[in-house]
Amino acid sequence: MTITRTELSPRMSQTVVHGDTIYLAGQVGDGPDVTAQTKHMLSEVDRLLASVGSDKSHILSATIWMADMGHVADMNAIWDAWIDPANPPARACVESRLVAPEFLVEVMIIAAKAR
Repeated sequence: MTITRTELSPRMSQTVVHGDTIYLAGQVGDGPDVTAQTKHMLSEVDRLLASVGSDKSHILSATIWMADMGHVADMNAIWDAWIDPANPPARACVESRLVAPEFLVEVMIIAAKAR
């Protein structure tokens, strides 16, 4: 089965497609707070999924890391408005130190190709 990788760097690919399954690299967003970062992060998820023939209604699972769980309600407000309510994915959300202190939230997505 073919494996297709997009937006490659020496360290990673932003998407990996194997069969009908799409794996996104961890996505972070720009902005001064978790609300802005979540909006930007999810716009990147939309962009990447569209680039490989899918969309948020085909997300199978999402893993979310928060630098501070005290901001989870703010992140959830954006997530809940963004996610397809008819097709919510399996999801985990945990607190973790992220790769750089300016990042407040990160998401990793596994999705199916749209048919």
